[in-house]
Amino acid sequence: MKTPHKILVIIQRSIGDVFLSLKLISSLHEYYQPTEIDLLVNDDTLPLAKLLPHVNYIHTFSYKKRSDNRFKQEKELVKSIYRKYDLSINLTASDRSVLYALFASKKSISAVEQNNKKSWWKKILLTHYYYFDTTKHILLNNLETLNLLKIQHNNIQLSPDISEDSFDSIKNKLKAKGIKDFVIFHPSAQYKYKIYPKHLRDELLLYLSTLGIPILITGSNNEIDTEIKQELPSLSNVHDMIGETSLAEYFVLSEMALAYIGVDTLNMHIAAGQNKPIFAIFGPTNLSMWSPWSNVLKSSTNTNTPKQTYGNITIFQADMPCVACGEAGCANTGKSECLGKISPERIFHEIKDWYQNAKF
Repeated sequence: MKTPHKILVIIQRSIGDVFLSLKLISSLHEYYQPTEIDLLVNDDTLPLAKLLPHVNYIHTFSYKKRSDNRFKQEKELVKSIYRKYDLSINLTASDRSVLYALFASKKSISAVEQNNKKSWWKKILLTHYYYFDTTKHILLNNLETLNLLKIQHNNIQLSPDISEDSFDSIKNKLKAKGIKDFVIFHPSAQYKYKIYPKHLRDELLLYLSTLGIPILITGSNNEIDTEIKQELPSLSNVHDMIGETSLAEYFVLSEMALAYIGVDTLNMHIAAGQNKPIFAIFGPTNLSMWSPWSNVLKSSTNTNTPKQTYGNITIFQADMPCVACGEAGCANTGKSECLGKISPERIFHEIKDWYQNAKF
């Protein structure tokens, strides 16, 4: 393949998928520079996409626009990318995203389903393809493109560089609160089926408050986070910072933290990219794809067990035969019974043992 001067990377999944594409984008930039790399992402992931380095332009897809006037958006988006690129790379196997890759360039690479009934036409039309493997971590799935292009790489999850303004802002906010060293506790997620129940969360926070180190509770201004903010207990050493940081500032806060405690969500993956000690509470989420990546070991886990530690990461799950089912809560109700079976005391003892033996 000739050196591409313009590359389009298509990531039509969640904000975590966009974050975990950083290694791919950086490797493409390093190998092919000078080249322009554009993205096509869902509009709800745009704030994260804007923080990624080496990105020239970002196209967005809106599900709201799709429901209002599907064909108008599709027409405009196809027109904006049609044959504008020397290479298109699609990280998801959906029909729409594969078609975008085919429209964007004569040279296209995409993930496809292993089910041939769904993927046969994609295999014919794409220049190269790889199977989207749900038994393999999302980082490794994303890096399959580099293998097809024969670009050497290491399996390291990166974190973007953040502006000095964001660093200064966080330093000032911490100084105003009289906080120096601290641990992050992140209780929220995009979906409620991932959230640790309130009564257990309150019990865990009560335990954590006895450590003698500030615990910063983080979150955004969305509906779920705001609800959690209103329910937080008033405890010494526990500081509510929900809604007080931008996404860029959160990256800084996470970089400065001694450790991450919380549910499986973007913030957990941010901490993993920064090589932080992680204490993650998992419900039904598939570990093989979404467990925190350990840069120390260059691996993750696909084993379900009530407690496990690998590298700098400790994961807690319920001791139930259905874990992890991979569903959006029990019978897709949005509520996960397994999260209610994870003991706050057990989580705290692991954190306490780490804190008392850590060398800061």
